[in-house]
Amino acid sequence: MADATRIALYPGSFDPVTNGHLDVLSHALGIADRVVVAIGVHPGKAPMFSFEERVDMLRDVARTLLPADEQHRLEVVSFDNLVIDAAADHGASLLIRGLRDGTDLDYEMQMAGMNRTLRPEVQTVFLPASPEVRHITATLVRQIAKMGGRTADFVPADVARRLAEKTRP
Repeated sequence: MADATRIALYPGSFDPVTNGHLDVLSHALGIADRVVVAIGVHPGKAPMFSFEERVDMLRDVARTLLPADEQHRLEVVSFDNLVIDAAADHGASLLIRGLRDGTDLDYEMQMAGMNRTLRPEVQTVFLPASPEVRHITATLVRQIAKMGGRTADFVPADVARRLAEKTRP
């Protein structure tokens, strides 16, 4: 009997998409048949980029991760509920979480425990960020961009261009 399709949900704000996000996404595509990138949309938060802009950025950079005949393996969606419910909504049995350091691990272990209690059928998978991108956070990238700094080492070229346009005086 053939194995069922392994669907993974990779949630985040992706505001903006960073090289760290791409690193984790690339690893996720290596372990899942399909990855659903879920952009969290929260009415109380004011992101730098709109949901539509973040979808465009993710779709643009995803093209670099997969050959043309495998683009169907990646989907970009929004969610405004519990991440574990979003995973269930999309048929995901894996929940992808990137780890940069021990601080991330402590927090993510708590979340994994809570999520496992809520939906035992969804397994949290921790993917360590590669050493060269471990220091990158979207928060720091936004701060650097807002202060006129160069972001090209932290984000894909198209995202760096969009950041420069957003923060241009």
